[in-house]
Amino acid sequence: MHLLSMLAINWEPQLRGYVVVLISVVVLIGGTYLVVGTNMGARLGFLVVLAGLFGWMVAMGIIWWTYGIGLKGREPSWKPAEPATIVRDGELLQQVEILEQPLKLTGTAQENADAVAEALTQEGWRLLDEADPQRGQAVASSDEILINEAEEFAAGEYVSVGVFDRGGDRWPKINDSLDFVAFFHEPRYALVEVAPVVPQRVEPGRAPARPKIDESQERRYVYMIRDLGNKRQPAMLITLGSLLVFVILCWLLHRRDLMLRENLAAARELEKV
Repeated sequence: MHLLSMLAINWEPQLRGYVVVLISVVVLIGGTYLVVGTNMGARLGFLVVLAGLFGWMVAMGIIWWTYGIGLKGREPSWKPAEPATIVRDGELLQQVEILEQPLKLTGTAQENADAVAEALTQEGWRLLDEADPQRGQAVASSDEILINEAEEFAAGEYVSVGVFDRGGDRWPKINDSLDFVAFFHEPRYALVEVAPVVPQRVEPGRAPARPKIDESQERRYVYMIRDLGNKRQPAMLITLGSLLVFVILCWLLHRRDLMLRENLAAARELEKV
């Protein structure tokens, strides 16, 4: 027993998890089948226990499906958009189909950024407030694209100064608060405006200086599209698959009851003869 306990402690956590789940299934489901099978028979008890198991899985899947918990798929996230993800000049926004009207920028970097922001607002883009949590999600995704994927900047070489959002409407909706059946979506886009900063010397023992925007460089724009993911898809498949098996098992039990009634009725008729 001491050797077995030492082996259990030294097992890998993943393998230990598999063993715990396997033991739980054998004890709980097997124990239930043992009790039901001794009272109803091996075959009938097996059908009853199996129907109860899949009925419970249907109820569990509905809860997972409704609240987005349990076994989940991909979470919604921002992905690089086409035809270009990083736009290095505001005049190119019309060429990559972000703006409908062309821009002619001849001022300073700040004046050009203001002109781009005004044009975006006029064409339906919405500037997100700094306190909006959706702004933080878009900025985090743009950081991943700029630093790790495109290697446009290194950490600390730029700041995100604005996030514009457009699209994402859902339908059909009864009103703004009742949209439970709004299964259809329009594409949603985000445009993150980033500005390079002036390199600053870091002195040991002192707090880092506040970033200062480099006004000699034009702003960059990170164009992204919202990937809605498939967060509830595994729960949906579990629910529908379990429901199908549950209905089949209930039909088998019902057919067995009908056959039993017919056999009992035939036996009574034979007794009368």
